[in-house]
Amino acid sequence: MSSLSLAVRDASTMLRRNLLHARRYPSMTLNLLLTPVMLLLLFVYVFGDTMSAGIGTGGAGRSAYLAYLVPGILLLTIGGTTIGSAVSVSTDMTEGIIARFRTMAIHRGSVLIGHVVGSVLQCMASVVLVGAVGVAIGFRSSGATVVDWVLAAGLLTLVSLALTWIAVGMGLSSPTAEAASNNATPLIFLPLISSTFVPVHAMPGWFQPVAEYQPFTPAVETLRGLLLGTHIGHNGWLAVAWCVALTALGYFWSKARYDNPATR
Repeated sequence: MSSLSLAVRDASTMLRRNLLHARRYPSMTLNLLLTPVMLLLLFVYVFGDTMSAGIGTGGAGRSAYLAYLVPGILLLTIGGTTIGSAVSVSTDMTEGIIARFRTMAIHRGSVLIGHVVGSVLQCMASVVLVGAVGVAIGFRSSGATVVDWVLAAGLLTLVSLALTWIAVGMGLSSPTAEAASNNATPLIFLPLISSTFVPVHAMPGWFQPVAEYQPFTPAVETLRGLLLGTHIGHNGWLAVAWCVALTALGYFWSKARYDNPATR
């Protein structure tokens, strides 16, 4: 077999291993899914009528705010799901299984590739589940074409890939699984201070640059534009640039930690 075939085979084996772990121990995935679902229900049914005034819809009420909120919640779902990847990688490191893999005749990068691909698949499955909740309570896309849906799916996949590589780096750098979970908290905190819940212009002036130029706001606004037909502007290329930069950062960080002999 060629080296490429061996790499694909070993990566597929590691992917299957990670998916089996996720299936056998679903409690973490379910716990991480509860946060976006509860936030969605809370902000729509408790704050929806009030919050709709802040997005410039006047008396449009809860249904308009639901349409505004769902794209941001989908990105928040991805951030929460990738925390599980950080914990999983850290657990493998602390339990010594990665050290054992290093002594085996397998492709060196297959362990990380298995974690990354498995996490991206879990992210997309989580997005589908949370999106289904949104549709069940009344979310509808406004005039999105097939191309818009394909681009939206591509954006969600790209964000999942970027955040997963960052989470893998956090997992490799954390001494315990608990520390990995704490270190990965920004992946679910940053969406909370983006334009997920209210427009940037409704925030205090001193805080607007923080919210506008962090990674999640361009992604949220781009996804919102694709699904609802709102103006995307410069947010599209900013979202892609953030994803590419975070993917590269996470990849090289993870590779350096994984290749370091001093790493557990």
